[in-house]
Amino acid sequence: GILQHPDGTVLKQLQPPPRGPREQEFYNKVYDSDCCDSILLELREYLPKYFGVWSPPTAPNDTYLKLEDVTRKFNKPCIMDVKIGQKSYDPYASAEKIQQQVSKYPLMEEIGFLVLGMRVYHVSSDSYETQNQHYGRSLTKETVKDGISKFFHNGYCLRKDAIAASIQKIEKILEWFEGQKQLNFYASSLLFVYEGSCQATTVRLSDVTLAEKRGVPKGLLSGGDILEYNNNIHVINSTENGKIEASVSKGLSKFYALHKKAYSKRHHSQLSLKVENLEQDNVWKSSTCIAQEHLNGNVIPQLEKVFCHMPAEIKESANVEVRMIDFAHVFPSNTKDEGYIYGLKNLITVLQNILDN
Repeated sequence: GILQHPDGTVLKQLQPPPRGPREQEFYNKVYDSDCCDSILLELREYLPKYFGVWSPPTAPNDTYLKLEDVTRKFNKPCIMDVKIGQKSYDPYASAEKIQQQVSKYPLMEEIGFLVLGMRVYHVSSDSYETQNQHYGRSLTKETVKDGISKFFHNGYCLRKDAIAASIQKIEKILEWFEGQKQLNFYASSLLFVYEGSCQATTVRLSDVTLAEKRGVPKGLLSGGDILEYNNNIHVINSTENGKIEASVSKGLSKFYALHKKAYSKRHHSQLSLKVENLEQDNVWKSSTCIAQEHLNGNVIPQLEKVFCHMPAEIKESANVEVRMIDFAHVFPSNTKDEGYIYGLKNLITVLQNILDN
C-alpha cells in the first residue's frame, strides 16, 4: 500500500518489473530537470509532485517512489479513485491477461471508467463511509450516475460545489489529452479529493434561534452553536466589527439567500432571517428581503455585497484536487489516446448530469 513519510510525502513501493521500472521511468521523464517539452511540462500540473526514489536504511533493496501527498492539506479528505479508459490492459498484454481484465468489468469499454474505491466523510455522523472496488464493479450504465453521486453526498446534502470544481479540473486534463500524441495511458486513474469538513463552509453564530428548524440537519446543533452548510453560499465567519465575509461557488444558476434569525450579544445586532426548503427541486429558496434590527457597523452593506452584488472575480470554488495517478502502463505513441479521452468525456457527462438533476 501507500506509506507516509515523516516529511509529509507518500511512498509507493515500486512494483515488480516491468511495471515498476516503467512507472519510475515515466516519472523521471516528466520531472527531468532538463525537460523542455511543453507537453510534459504541462502534464506536471495534473500529477502528484515527484521527489525521486527512496529506500529505507534497514532495507536498501526496497525501492519506493516518493510522491506528493495530495490529501495533506485537507482536514477531512473525501477520496475517490477512478480508473480511466476503455481498456484496462496495455497493448502488450497476453490473451489471458486481456480476458482476465475484461472479465473483471465487462462494461469498461462502454462506460470508459471504473470506480476503484471511495472514502466519504459524513458531516451528520462525523464518520467515514468506505466503498471498495466491488462497489464500482457493481455499477451499470443505468446506476453509474447514482454510484458516483454517492461520493459527493456528505450525509446531509449533495456537494454540488465539489462536483462543479471537479468537472473544471477534468476538463483541463481532457484539453491536455486532446493536444498530445506522445503517450497512451492504460489502467491509469484519476484521484479525486475534496474537503469534507464543514468547518471551511459553515456559519458559526454564538446564539442562534431558527425560524424553521427543518432547515437544519439533526446533529449539527451543539453547545449553542449552529453549524449549517448551504450548498452554494458559504458564510465563512463573522468578524469582530460585524463584517460578514463569504464566498459563493462558481456556476450559481439561481439566486440563494439565507433566512435565519440570529442574535449576538457581543455585537448587539440581530438579523431576521428565515429558512425555507423548496421540496420540489431540493434547493434553498431565495428571497431578496433581509430585515434588520439594531445592526452594528456595516453589516448590511456587507450582506448586500455578499448576497446581491458579489463580484465574479472574488467568487471561490470548492477546495478540490483531481490528479492523475498509476503509470505502470504508459507507453509512447504517435496517436491521440482515444480510450482515455472517451473515458474523460463520459465521466464529465455523468458528473454534469448529477449537477443538472
